[in-house]
Amino acid sequence: MHHSLNPNRPSTPPRLRDGRTHNSAHLELSVLALALILFLVRTASAGQLPGTFSGRAIVDSVYLQEVGQSFPTPFPLISVAVLDDQVWVGHQNGLLRLVGSEWQSPTGQSPTQSIRRLKTAGGRLWAMTDGETWVYDKAAWQRFGPIPIDDLTEHRGVVVAAQGDRLLRLPADGGKQWQPLADQKAPFPIRRLVSHQGSLVLAGQGRLTHFNRGRFGGLDTYGFPSDQAWDWGTLINPNVRDLVGALGSLWMGTDRGLERLRGMTLDSITGAEGLPIEPITCLAAGNFQDLWLGTPHGLIRHHSGDFSYYAGKRWLPGNEVRAIVLASNTVYCATDGGLGILRLEPYTLAKKADYYEQVLEAWGMKRLGFTHKLEWDESSGTWLREVSDNDGGYSGDYLAAQSYRWAVTRDPAARREATNTFHALRWLEHMTGVPGLPARAVWAKGEPGHKSAVGSGGYPAEWHDTRDGAFEWKGDTSSDEICSHFYSIGLFLELAAEGVEIDQAKRHLGRLAKHLIDHQWKLVDSDGKPTRWGRWDPEYFKTDEGRFDRGLQALEVLSFMKAAAHYTGDAAFASAYQQLVQLGYPDYTLRQRSTFPPEDMAHFEDQLAFWCWWNLLRFEEDPDLKSLYQRGYERSFETVRVEQNPWYNFVYIALTGNVGEEEPAVAHLREWPLDLRLWSFRNSHRADVRTPAGYRTYKGGIRAFSPREREPMRWDAWTLQLDGGADGKQAIECGSWLLAYWMGRYHGLISPPASSNPNHVRARPDEIPTGGAQSYQGPSRPALP
Repeated sequence: MHHSLNPNRPSTPPRLRDGRTHNSAHLELSVLALALILFLVRTASAGQLPGTFSGRAIVDSVYLQEVGQSFPTPFPLISVAVLDDQVWVGHQNGLLRLVGSEWQSPTGQSPTQSIRRLKTAGGRLWAMTDGETWVYDKAAWQRFGPIPIDDLTEHRGVVVAAQGDRLLRLPADGGKQWQPLADQKAPFPIRRLVSHQGSLVLAGQGRLTHFNRGRFGGLDTYGFPSDQAWDWGTLINPNVRDLVGALGSLWMGTDRGLERLRGMTLDSITGAEGLPIEPITCLAAGNFQDLWLGTPHGLIRHHSGDFSYYAGKRWLPGNEVRAIVLASNTVYCATDGGLGILRLEPYTLAKKADYYEQVLEAWGMKRLGFTHKLEWDESSGTWLREVSDNDGGYSGDYLAAQSYRWAVTRDPAARREATNTFHALRWLEHMTGVPGLPARAVWAKGEPGHKSAVGSGGYPAEWHDTRDGAFEWKGDTSSDEICSHFYSIGLFLELAAEGVEIDQAKRHLGRLAKHLIDHQWKLVDSDGKPTRWGRWDPEYFKTDEGRFDRGLQALEVLSFMKAAAHYTGDAAFASAYQQLVQLGYPDYTLRQRSTFPPEDMAHFEDQLAFWCWWNLLRFEEDPDLKSLYQRGYERSFETVRVEQNPWYNFVYIALTGNVGEEEPAVAHLREWPLDLRLWSFRNSHRADVRTPAGYRTYKGGIRAFSPREREPMRWDAWTLQLDGGADGKQAIECGSWLLAYWMGRYHGLISPPASSNPNHVRARPDEIPTGGAQSYQGPSRPALP
């Protein structure tokens, strides 16, 4: 990790290039090796799930996690600079300084014209207007010289400036009068000036040249002076808006993409090469082997051949980026809506997991053993928990995550959370009074929150009083909850259940399965009628809707019976499974995922399917049936492979042993923003919207977008969505992320953290943002037998 990220660490021992001491580096390697050994020993002795990956894990190394912050202004900003940790911005009428979280105007004299450029050079801050130049030195602004400067830079320890077509310099003795750097004039008016590889590079009026050895331009093959380097020719796009030297190359931002001069080669980089936005407004060299690009539609980071896109209110107060400056690990952007700040903090996935656990608690996303999304309530001006259509299903992800976490770490907090959520799911079934029928959600009467007013598919919500009258439970339960219960409670049984919990879990799953058998493959509500989305019977499959659904529905009910037989050992469930086989249900699973018409696809159904494939493929022993299911599953996975959803990818690797999708899965986990609010996003205008090589889309859409470019998500969402979001008025719970991470850890796809630095593996309390909903204050969950 770059040393500048750790300014407070002692620096007496000799340092490696990444900022660590030799001793700390050896310690970190030793800790990693020990952690890997303990991980292998633990999983070998703790009863691995079938399909545990035996290949090389992706190392949980330290990466740079983005932390965004915005400081709006009532007018557009034009320029930005940082001097001695002081942040200055320029606007149409002068300057402002950011002090803490407040804007302050400078004291004393200062420019009142439009500040078109701010730059630091020679240990001072320079403000350039169309009519004059100002310098900030020793806490005061003063005019500098009688002439305006177009641009300046520090070159070989000297401040060099451009004024029209002339180059000027400050005297070495610290004088305050500009002196000519060259006798002759440049071949064009200079707008940008950069010190690059020992030479001065000048750009202006669609032209670019060098100044070296007292001469402008190169020499062509006839010895004639030229303002073009003859061995690489003319610019591909002459409309150069900014210029910077970085990564061993000279970069030019134009109105149609990037141009890069490397040696004698000039390349053009556009959307075809992965550049999200082609018009470039400004450039800045990064501090981590990266390049930053401002555009009319957001900020871009170019790193290791890839581009990362930051736009919308999640990252910036305005999308038009006019200027960029970097200081240490922080990027400052002057935009049309104010100042955007992006800090790059050292993180591991282990630290992000710890961070999200703390956010769940601090933001009031837990209640009665369930996890909840938050929604902003305009009338009260507060965050409230959403009691949703599928609390049991979404909380199942958190139960599975904590079960994996316990199996990996043996952290008592993990088992405490797992058992708490397990008993909450048991309660959902107990409160209905109908054996085997779980409620969708539960509402404490009088509690603050957003109580779901509609059911699945837009049907009216069905709320019923519990027997004690303290709560209401939501009925008309769908297949979603049954899928989640079998997946999450099954994992709890295998990984975390102890003592009486084992029998409780088995009996719970047995009641769910018996209910379906007793009611001829239907989920029957408290009114004695099948629920709207709880049918798996042959009669339903004969309807138009049932024919469309039967691939998924057949997979679900086969998985339920197979899992119930496996976990309980009850022959009745094995017999029921054979009845489904005789009815031809396995054949339907070959086309489990319907892909036409694409606009009718419900993307949450993929999560339901993968919950069910998990148990069916692991527990099926008949080789003919298993090969048939494998064919259906391979087809199902191929339809979602382009989405690069980490949980889908990890399930697939764990079930099949086929690798290749673990890299994008881990990248997805790293790219989740720390801010869990669902900000609005837009990607439909981008120049890089194309399906990547090696992938095809079957359900509509074109390409997957990084979570930083859209929003954090549950695994029932769709990463190919171009535009969307909720303007920051919703905040998603992060149980899905935790499930994918801890599953990757358990199955050996992700290593333990590679750093022993506590700041890289644990989130400090001051890193957790304030906000969220008040903690739950209603009646307690009743004790269950």
